[in-house]
Amino acid sequence: MTSIFQILMLILDILWFVMIAHIVMSWLINFQVLNLRQPIVAQVWTGLNRLLEPLYEPIRRILPPMGGLDLAPMVALIAVYAIRIVLINNAAAFY
Repeated sequence: MTSIFQILMLILDILWFVMIAHIVMSWLINFQVLNLRQPIVAQVWTGLNRLLEPLYEPIRRILPPMGGLDLAPMVALIAVYAIRIVLINNAAAFY
């Protein structure tokens, strides 16, 4: 059972990292530091969007429109962190 706990924590850590990379990359694209006409930037951006859109889309349906401000990544980050807290607090059940 310890290995299941560790695998779940690893998956959440990877998801956390990918979401942070997506958020930072979106800022860099919006502030025109990165250009989507560069092939590698476009490929990474498309890959991150394809990976995270299934996670963000249900959150966007629930949240009200904020006039161009997308709060779905922040809500998803909080949800991932909350799941980590629940797992850590119940880690004794895995041993």
